[in-house]
Amino acid sequence: MFLVGLFGLIVIKTNSISKHFKQQVAITVFLKDNAKNKDVEILKAELKKAAYTNSVKFISKKEAAESYSKDLGENFLEFLGENPLKNAIDITLKSEFVTPEKMVEIENNLAIRSIVDEVVFDKPLIELLTKNINRMSFWMLLFSAVFTIIAVVLINSSIRLSVYSKRFTLKTMQMVGATKRFIRKPFILQSIKLGLLGSLVAIIALVAFILYLNNTIPELNLVTDYKLFAILGVAIIGLGLLITWISTYFATQRFLNLRTDELYY
Repeated sequence: MFLVGLFGLIVIKTNSISKHFKQQVAITVFLKDNAKNKDVEILKAELKKAAYTNSVKFISKKEAAESYSKDLGENFLEFLGENPLKNAIDITLKSEFVTPEKMVEIENNLAIRSIVDEVVFDKPLIELLTKNINRMSFWMLLFSAVFTIIAVVLINSSIRLSVYSKRFTLKTMQMVGATKRFIRKPFILQSIKLGLLGSLVAIIALVAFILYLNNTIPELNLVTDYKLFAILGVAIIGLGLLITWISTYFATQRFLNLRTDELYY
């Protein structure tokens, strides 16, 4: 159950990390030199209200020149004589809109504005980012499914061995008139208690592991969304109870359906 919870955490953080990286992607809208301040303010207001917008930042040509000069280590305006850069608006997008198709659509909608000179974003980067995130999500889901199956098999095997050791007791109770439901009940209740205990131990171990990682590598920012962690904890408990209940039911049912002479095999 700890492994299932661990890979559930990885899946959750994979989505969180991919969302974080996607929201760093920006579309830059370069404005024409003759664009009026009023028109620029109207465009900024519309962009802030757009469904795809995460943030909007206006960068004047003066600010752009200062930043560029800082990166170069020298003032390029001294030998050019004039500032060739343009006023621009940087738009970061909500993660669900960071796909090649949606960004091209946004680009086309912005490019038709009369005050817009050019719309730019890194298309190869977006395609690579989308491809890698989809690939990473697929493998994380696959590994989570594999470890869930392993957990189910291990728990089921342990319960079957436990029931197997008491198969003669089961058959004796059945022979003296006890119903199958009556015989199964204490075994199922005991397994559910163990499943609950195992799930709680797994959650405690997972919380300790998360806190350790968060202190060791704070950049991962693991302790952020308590709601998701609560859902993960409930899922671990639910899965632990469900696996133990189903495994115990079928294990006891199997031995109850056997003839007495078959119990020796």
